Amino acid sequence: MCRNIKTLFNFEPPATELEIRDASLQFVRKLSGFNVPSRANEEAFDRAVQEIAASARVLIASLVTTAQPRDRETEARKARERSEDRFGARG
Repeated sequence: MCRNIKTLFNFEPPATELEIRDASLQFVRKLSGFNVPSRANEEAFDRAVQEIAASARVLIASLVTTAQPRDRETEARKARERSEDRFGARG
């Protein structure tokens, strides 16, 4: 599950709120073991997603680098190439 969490720092354009929330959701799913929580756990689950997203926003805004921002299309192409090398081309 967590292998689907993407790096969000140092991209142009910057990470969107949706990307931050999606990464936070994946993290909470991994920690809790729930893909969808029961009603009894829904409030705690949602609160955790919100808190982790808030922490992620603070972290991303606080980080500094001298590296050039990464391009999303270039990174996506590299990921596809790594996948093809690992699993073979889809046809």
